[in-house]
Amino acid sequence: MRVLIAQQNAELGKVWAGFLKREGIETTLVTSQEEALSKLRRHTYDALILEMVLPDGGAIAIADFAAYRMPDVPVITVNSTSFFSDGSIFQLMPNVQSVLQSPVEGEDLAAMVSHLNNKRQSNPSAPH
Repeated sequence: MRVLIAQQNAELGKVWAGFLKREGIETTLVTSQEEALSKLRRHTYDALILEMVLPDGGAIAIADFAAYRMPDVPVITVNSTSFFSDGSIFQLMPNVQSVLQSPVEGEDLAAMVSHLNNKRQSNPSAPH
């Protein structure tokens, strides 16, 4: 499984990536919207972990572009504000599978990604 992590705090992103790697998940870490879009132009991923607000944009633009390139890619968002606490994120970003509130424990993030992977593997005929 390949996961793109977009997290503006590179050190925190490395911690998250470390937890995922222990689960056998290949990760790519970026710290900006521009980097995320660049990676998505050249690679495909099985899931995205997106911080809602990045220095040069945010998760909505990344998820929108990813949905164009990989229509069924699941997205996990990480939000450090109360914005979108009403669930409206699911209307704006149809591929969102989960919204996690910061701070996020690496173990919880790894469990969520593993769950998505197990779900995908248990239904191989479904697009992902």
